Amino acid sequence: MNAPVLVGPLRLEGTLCVPERASGVVLFAHGSGSSRFSPRNRFVAAQLQDGGIGTLLLDLLTREEEAIDARTGNLRFDIELLAERVVGAAGWLRSHPAARGLKIGYFGASTGAAAAIVAAAEQPDWVSAIVSRGGRPDLAYSDLRRVRVPTLLIVGGHDLEVLNLNRGALTQLAGVKRLEIVPGATHLFEEPGALESVAELAREWFLKYLGGLP
Repeated sequence: MNAPVLVGPLRLEGTLCVPERASGVVLFAHGSGSSRFSPRNRFVAAQLQDGGIGTLLLDLLTREEEAIDARTGNLRFDIELLAERVVGAAGWLRSHPAARGLKIGYFGASTGAAAAIVAAAEQPDWVSAIVSRGGRPDLAYSDLRRVRVPTLLIVGGHDLEVLNLNRGALTQLAGVKRLEIVPGATHLFEEPGALESVAELAREWFLKYLGGLP
């Protein structure tokens, strides 16, 4: 269902889906000018829902901010701003009747992954697991050592620059961590079967750390 997500004085647009008897709920932090309508993240969200995991697909920018970002490209790299929105949305999610009491995970893509990491460092008690798809954790470098929740980094095998950045970030993460490389995939995971691999890896990670597995 479409859900206005109130973050302080701001009203952000979101789509919330919580299956019956959900084991947890995952907040999606989009990046690089994307939105809650991203076909890649919607595909992953559908796979999580099939596994009994709730999802919140969220626009981290208001419509006015999106218009500014479309011209300048600046706000998508304002990691502190995006992280504040993630923390605020997590707080909203914790109080929502459909998600109250459920463990929360963050799924971040591109710059959204950096925002998720910073948000986890700022409010560690509100998140139980993180998954990054083609993310830029290097943009949250100073916060990596403060992240204690299990973190999975997923990168395409042909996305060489981002792969190197994730390898460096992996050494800085302090808690449970893993780097998964999807062979033959590029940054957007457009190759046959690549996005399916991302969804399967993410679902297994969240089921393990959000309480869906014994």
